[in-house]
Amino acid sequence: MTGLRQYLGLWHLPGAPALLIASIVGRLGMGMTSLALLLVIEAMTGRYSVAATAGAVYAVAGAAISPVVGRLADRVGPVKVLMVTAVTHPIALIWLLLASRGGADNLPMVFVACAVAGASFPPLTAAVRNAWNELTSPASGRYGLRNTALAAETTLFEVVFVVGPLVVAGFIVFADAAAALIGVALATLVGTIAVALSPAMRGWRPHPKDSRTRGLGPLRLTGFPALLLCVAGLGIAFGVSGVAVPAFSGDHATGKEAETLAGILLAVWGVGSATGGLWFGTRRPAENLSRQFGLLLAGVGASFLVFALLPNPVALGIALVIGGALIAPALTLENMMVGRIAPPSMMNEAYTWVVTMAIGSAAAGGALAGLIVDHFGVGWAFVFAALAVGVAAVTAGRPGGSIARADTESRVRAEAGATLAAAGH
Repeated sequence: MTGLRQYLGLWHLPGAPALLIASIVGRLGMGMTSLALLLVIEAMTGRYSVAATAGAVYAVAGAAISPVVGRLADRVGPVKVLMVTAVTHPIALIWLLLASRGGADNLPMVFVACAVAGASFPPLTAAVRNAWNELTSPASGRYGLRNTALAAETTLFEVVFVVGPLVVAGFIVFADAAAALIGVALATLVGTIAVALSPAMRGWRPHPKDSRTRGLGPLRLTGFPALLLCVAGLGIAFGVSGVAVPAFSGDHATGKEAETLAGILLAVWGVGSATGGLWFGTRRPAENLSRQFGLLLAGVGASFLVFALLPNPVALGIALVIGGALIAPALTLENMMVGRIAPPSMMNEAYTWVVTMAIGSAAAGGALAGLIVDHFGVGWAFVFAALAVGVAAVTAGRPGGSIARADTESRVRAEAGATLAAAGH
């Protein structure tokens, strides 16, 4: 009941329904576009290699521009940026579809449209996480709900990547992949505008000009580069999983059965993560957040070592559920550390750096996993993932490390803010 009260308390914060529901609608494109785009371009050219290249252009453009968009949101406010991109991204997707009607001869225009579409995707993830930090700041008197808020955000965000491909499949059954991209355009438009107009976003106030971010921005902050290394470790592991789990399924089944088995295994992994995330949201974070983060990462790394030793899909499925329960809590603490390290004037940009690093490292992890599986086998791919997360665990949990120092400094600031808030009341 205590956990339920915490989530009910979260729901009643100003603008919370939009942050919890509309943001998921607005971000459905993150789980839909890659598959829909692959199918549209493959139908246009008859070549999966070209379709994959188009998807890579889309992803790289988005990852490259997102820190710039994040800095802009910190300067002019998230509402303006969200409203502009809410319209620009759907227009770019429609342009992409129209360009694809021109056949293979129009491929350069398709690639340009992919880049524009990727670069214009609304920075919803950064804006939403920043809003949760603002709503649960020490001065607000709601700091005790921050863990619950970020756990809910992390868990619901994973729904995007579970539901997204299923929605694309539904569009294909009743229409085609092009209709799925139109669906992405509509979902992005409606969801993003709903978030932008919510009280949580409209309550944003400009930061003093002397606090504006310049140069490398959050990359200069104590602990932030190390935190990005931790993000990369997890991202590599996720990218490896996207290759290693289907490859494992292919070793134990054939044809459609292998594809179905891979989908089931990845789904139960997501279920385990969501369950762990919801439970973690009801817990009070440890006082030493960096140590707890390191321990959770160590647990995730150990789970990948276990995956490498398992003999059959049933055993792997059970291990995925258990190991997955540590993922959302680790991601929740990752998001909390961003809120602790970055000042309010850099928060949107800091979160976009995290998203960029996660996407880039996952892509690299998937590519390396393909080579490892081909030359050494599936088990070694899981071992590689374990090593990547292990490096992250050591980086996060090292006493006296930059993340630990940043964590200590943030605790002092939070306690001071809470004291001032109490005195003001």
